[in-house]
Amino acid sequence: MADRPRFFDDLAGVAGGAVSALTGLREEIHAIVRSRVDEVLTNLQVVRREEFEVMRELAARARIGQEEADRRIQALEERVHALEHKTGQHHQHG
Repeated sequence: MADRPRFFDDLAGVAGGAVSALTGLREEIHAIVRSRVDEVLTNLQVVRREEFEVMRELAARARIGQEEADRRIQALEERVHALEHKTGQHHQHG
């Protein structure tokens, strides 16, 4: 009977060692997976959320700039058309 407590102590020690080994292994696996995911994302040229947000903001600004340019071009086309129409009418009377 005196061996039983020692047996349980040994068993507890083995179990504790196994748990700590598994914890270390889990952390190592997580590190490897994170590293591989980063590598794959880099190879796929996938952007991170922050980079995406910056690019989306730049695209929005470019779109606003393009819309403004389109409005200005349309206004200039209308002015040219009006001037051509006016000039055409003037020559018809002359």
